[in-house]
Amino acid sequence: MKRHIAAICLLVVATGAIGSADTLVLMNGRRIQGELLGVYGREIEFEERAGGARRVMRVPRADIVRIEFLEEQSGNQQDVRPVIPPRLRERNVTVSPTAAWTDTGIDVRAGQEIYFQTSGQVTWSPNKRVDANGTRDSKSNPARPLPTRNGGALIGRIGDRDTFLIGLDVGPFRIRQNGRLYLGVNDDNLEDNTGFYYVVVSY
Repeated sequence: MKRHIAAICLLVVATGAIGSADTLVLMNGRRIQGELLGVYGREIEFEERAGGARRVMRVPRADIVRIEFLEEQSGNQQDVRPVIPPRLRERNVTVSPTAAWTDTGIDVRAGQEIYFQTSGQVTWSPNKRVDANGTRDSKSNPARPLPTRNGGALIGRIGDRDTFLIGLDVGPFRIRQNGRLYLGVNDDNLEDNTGFYYVVVSY
């Protein structure tokens, strides 16, 4: 249960000391100003703010086009984040960093869009415990599946050839070829690794 909650929380924006102004864009064209409070299964919780009044509302994900995030102290740069479509199938996959590849049991097709919600940590090298983004600016290693990408990062593979970086990116990822989806860790020496990544794949 805890790992599913952690995966859902990947979609929630931490407000902290920096003020934020979020815009909820609905399928009917309505735009609601306020703040995203959380994502709960097939609904999101959003606080509407208008004319000094505040109202907390629950909105089905099926009714949402997107959520736009505007950080008030970062040059007013807009960050648009995808909402995972609610009618996709989901599969929970535990990725061991000691296995070269973990078979998700999911067959995908070219052009399909898939999403990942990832929690957990792994230790992929002595004193290098990381989340799914891996070790930033780690040295290139031609023995790793993705030599120039972060060591220890969560990666995916379609079939036998098409390998790509996932990290903590939710997606969508557009599939380039038909095949079975595998997940793994970007490392060349797997024997000394520990921990797990817990991934919810929406497809």
